[in-house]
Amino acid sequence: MRRVRTMEEFASASGISRPTVSKYFQDPGSVRESTRARIEAALERLEYRPNVYAMNQNRRLTRNIGVVVPLLSDPFFGELARILERLCIEAGFRPILLSSDGDGAREGENLDTLLSLKPAGALMAPLGRASDRDAVAGFAAEVPTVLVDNNLEGIGAEFVGLDVGRAVGTIVDYLCRSGPPPCLFEMADPPNPNARRRRAAYAAAMGRLGHEPMVVSVPGEGWEFEEIGLRGGLAMLEGGGAPSGTVLCSNDRLAIGLLAAAFRQGVRVGIGKGCAMRVAGIDDHPFARFTCPSLTTVAQDYERMAGRAVATLLSVMEGGGSGPAGERREVIFDGRLVMRSSA
Repeated sequence: MRRVRTMEEFASASGISRPTVSKYFQDPGSVRESTRARIEAALERLEYRPNVYAMNQNRRLTRNIGVVVPLLSDPFFGELARILERLCIEAGFRPILLSSDGDGAREGENLDTLLSLKPAGALMAPLGRASDRDAVAGFAAEVPTVLVDNNLEGIGAEFVGLDVGRAVGTIVDYLCRSGPPPCLFEMADPPNPNARRRRAAYAAAMGRLGHEPMVVSVPGEGWEFEEIGLRGGLAMLEGGGAPSGTVLCSNDRLAIGLLAAAFRQGVRVGIGKGCAMRVAGIDDHPFARFTCPSLTTVAQDYERMAGRAVATLLSVMEGGGSGPAGERREVIFDGRLVMRSSA
């Protein structure tokens, strides 16, 4: 048997969650008696002894973990932050949640605030284009940091996010198999670089299937995606409608705005009798199943992404700041097709 060297490896080999193992080593009395017995039996079986020096070093810091997101009012980031908070608490840490409100200066201020609080680590979904890259890199050099959702290459111990190419390819393939090929409905100047990656993935998927990409770029700035989708959708519908009758929106929030525009214009969305347009999105926004009609989309796995990010951060903190294998990793998860009434 390969020797177990880290707490992350011990958790995997014992079949006990990483946060629970971390809680046990901080305070054995904080876990249930049956769980404590399982951990202690696994310690004997696997001959694992924690790095007491590293744990003591970590205890000299606060038990704070920073959680920084671009916009807390965005339900995608709100849900992601909720799960990250829960996992940090389960591991015995105090999450400090900060929103950058879509502003690069605010993001920098949030990082300065965290530094003053001497956090044990940080989980960060950066703004991307509006981020001060040097400021984020400087922060990550001082504080163990894992990036989520938006990748700033070379910064932090690990990036965790969506496999954009496969996710967009999955929904483009489905839409082409089940009806006319989709046009892409997007912002002309999106604040999040993920939108540009999704455009490139859409073009690549359409090319593989032998179709010419059709892009509808609508004006708008900032993070008010529903309003931008509504205005852009009204302009598209008043100007003759979607090029093919099928629309893939760059994210679910734009799709929600487009559905509102279709309702105002009396355009029926869906696949049944009398329907004139199909609409799909990307992300599986927490409200996507409650739209009318409910929104077909490709879902991000919030739980797996958050779980991986927290597990990596705990491992990095245990190791004194270096990554799980001494180098930066990028871990991406597949999207899952969710077929609903809109397409």
